[in-house]
Amino acid sequence: MDLTQPQEPFEQESSETAETRPAPADLSASDSTPKPTPAAEKIPDNLPPVEAIVEGPAWYVIHCYSGYENKVRHNLEQRIETMGMKDMIFDVIIPTQEEIEVKDGKRKTYNRHIFPGYVLVNLILTEESWYVVRNTPGVTGFVGMGNNPTPLRPEEMSQIVKKMEAEAETKVTFRPGERVQIIDGPFNDFYGNVSEIDMVRNKVRVMVSFFGRETPVELDFLQVKTIS
Repeated sequence: MDLTQPQEPFEQESSETAETRPAPADLSASDSTPKPTPAAEKIPDNLPPVEAIVEGPAWYVIHCYSGYENKVRHNLEQRIETMGMKDMIFDVIIPTQEEIEVKDGKRKTYNRHIFPGYVLVNLILTEESWYVVRNTPGVTGFVGMGNNPTPLRPEEMSQIVKKMEAEAETKVTFRPGERVQIIDGPFNDFYGNVSEIDMVRNKVRVMVSFFGRETPVELDFLQVKTIS
């Protein structure tokens, strides 16, 4: 299944502001009439038929707009709760992988989206569960043909889980041949050129001019920074 289709940004739904809302007829303190609670959205009776390829729960992929994955998950989880679909829609996840960025001698950890613009949903596919997911604000559709979403194969889901649970990847801002400054250790304040980067050991080899000759120095990623 190809999850690399680019997504275009979309306009968020506008919310009614206080200025555009009609003023109530009576604002007196004596008006203590309880306001009715908004009714939960009802699932229509005449839904288009959907065909489940597998019986029981399966993982499906939904499109959303890149950068709105967390909002879509929040919206969908709210709909599952308010529309009483917990027995049909079980989990909503955004595949992410921990990544470490080393820049200017500082280490920053963050979660990178493995498939930007996609969210995974574990559900039993019926007309009702399809409707709840498909009509969630921010969702543009299921991966699949028409009203028949294609579930992830077990081996595909296993690969995604492995990526999510894998050891954090380290990303550095310097490249071989680039000039850097050493900011820690015995060679503090020396300058040199990167000759080799070892991503497995998180080490960088820098060629430093020492006593008139180029000397290789092995350093930790945090001990160097790029020169602006």
